[in-house]
Amino acid sequence: MRNDPTARALQLLSLLQTHRFWHCAELAARLDVTQRTVRRDIDRLRDLGYPVDSTSGRYGGYRLATGAHVPPLILDDDESVAVAVGLRYAAEAAIGGIEETSLRALTKIETLLPHRLRRRVSALHSSVSSMRRADDDIVDPEALSVLAAACRDHEHVRFDYRRGDGESSRRLVEPHRLVTAGRRWYLVAWDHHRADWRTFRLDRLSEPWLAGSHFTPREIPGGDAAGFVARSVGSPPRHHDAKLAIQATFAELEGVLRWIDHTPIEVEAACCLVQIRSEDLGRLAMTVARIALTAPVTVVEPAELADAVRQLAIHLSAAPSGEQAGTG
Repeated sequence: MRNDPTARALQLLSLLQTHRFWHCAELAARLDVTQRTVRRDIDRLRDLGYPVDSTSGRYGGYRLATGAHVPPLILDDDESVAVAVGLRYAAEAAIGGIEETSLRALTKIETLLPHRLRRRVSALHSSVSSMRRADDDIVDPEALSVLAAACRDHEHVRFDYRRGDGESSRRLVEPHRLVTAGRRWYLVAWDHHRADWRTFRLDRLSEPWLAGSHFTPREIPGGDAAGFVARSVGSPPRHHDAKLAIQATFAELEGVLRWIDHTPIEVEAACCLVQIRSEDLGRLAMTVARIALTAPVTVVEPAELADAVRQLAIHLSAAPSGEQAGTG
């Protein structure tokens, strides 16, 4: 290492990319070279375009500065895998335009990964699936950038906002925090027209622009932006589970189960025990009815679902009163 300038420079760059301040003596000890060699290697990195700030004197040292362009990064194995996985799921985010950009970056990184790391990333990707809801709306990345900067700089923002009932209005707000909930983005802000705190869905917000004035940050109710959003939009629906015994092979059920949130429990030759889940009891009953179009179903648990399915069957089989009276 000490006699290989290229390898030594790469290790030095890796140390500097932690963006901490390094005393020259520390770097010399880590690289097992003299401080004079460290200074030469620093000059070599500067010649390659890396902006390295230095402090002279007995306790002088170096720090990698923020440059005008992104220099090549040195990542360890775990960091490389984390970046690749993060880009994969950024490609599925509900932010307009980020999918293609993320995939381009992911392609560049995966082509550089050694085989052992590529296998780790591939194994994770092949084992995890993301479910995109039909009501996911896309967030404008430019709007996201404007609002993030306004939160950081405490600057007023104006935008047009469409409420859930379709009514639109123009707002002047003091943006404080951006919050993500699943695939949905929210802005927590003080609304000047309402003189109160409000939560805004970013997919309903259009063309935000900086108003050119600054504000003094306020205390978010409860002191936590995520908690405020949870209280504002309501807690997510509690999922209900049910266990079903279905008189069919798993292969025969794949066509219907692919559209249902389910987990196989036992799969035998002519019968399957499957766990399904949904947001409420009524939807579970309709899911059972859907499966029953393919094969006979018995609700093992819960008892409330079995009662609901029996009631549904009674209502579906009941003939209209006119037919029972023999009219027509």
